[in-house]
Amino acid sequence: MTDPSDESLDQIADKTAALIVQAAANSAFVLFRDKKFRQRASFSEISEVEQDRIFNELSVAFLTLIMLTHDAPDLRTPDEFRGFLANLKKRIPKAHIELLRSSGVEHKYLRIWEKLIQMRYEEYSRDKHDVRKASMEIESSEKGLDLEGLSKIQMLVPIYAVAIGCHHHICRGKTHGRDELFKQVLKALSGFYVNLRVHLEGGRITPLTRARMALKRLRRRFY
Repeated sequence: MTDPSDESLDQIADKTAALIVQAAANSAFVLFRDKKFRQRASFSEISEVEQDRIFNELSVAFLTLIMLTHDAPDLRTPDEFRGFLANLKKRIPKAHIELLRSSGVEHKYLRIWEKLIQMRYEEYSRDKHDVRKASMEIESSEKGLDLEGLSKIQMLVPIYAVAIGCHHHICRGKTHGRDELFKQVLKALSGFYVNLRVHLEGGRITPLTRARMALKRLRRRFY
C-alpha cells in the first residue's frame, strides 16, 4: 500500500479536483430536480432536450464558479498555497470530463463539454467587471463606499457574475419577469461558494458571514 505522504502534489490536486467536481455536480443536480426550480424554469412547457440543456448550464455554472473562486485576489490562503490552487484550478475541467466519461458520456460529446466550460469561464470572467461596477454603484448610493464595503463586493462578484450569466442562458436571454428563478439560482450558487471558500480558507468563516448578509441585501436590489 502506498503511503499517503508519498503522493505528489499533482496526485493530491487530481483527487481534490475530482472531489470538488463531484460536489458541484451534486449541487447542480439538486437544483435541477427542485420542484420550484422546475416550475420557475417552465419545465412543463419545454422539451426534454431543452431540459438537458438547462442542466448543462447549471453544471457549467457551478464548475466556473469553482474556477473563479480560485482566481479571487481576496482569497485568504497562505502564499505558499497559491501555487497548489492554481494547479488545482487547471484540473477542474479535466476532472469534470473524467466524471462524464465514467458516467458513460460518448467521446464525441466530451470535446463539446471542454469548449463549453472554457467559453463560459471566459464569458463570466469578463462579466465580473460589469458586476463589480454595478455593485459599487449600489453600495455607494446607499451609504457610501468604505474598505469593508469594497471587501464585501470583491467577495460577492464571482457569485453574481455566474448567477446572472447562468440565468441569462437558462432563459435564452428572455429574463424579464423571471426574478424568482434568478434568486433561486443565486441562492444555490452562493451556498456552494461559501462552503468552498470556507474549505479553501481553512475554516475562517467570519468575513464570509458578513458577506452573506450583504448578499441578502444586494440580492433584493441588484436584479
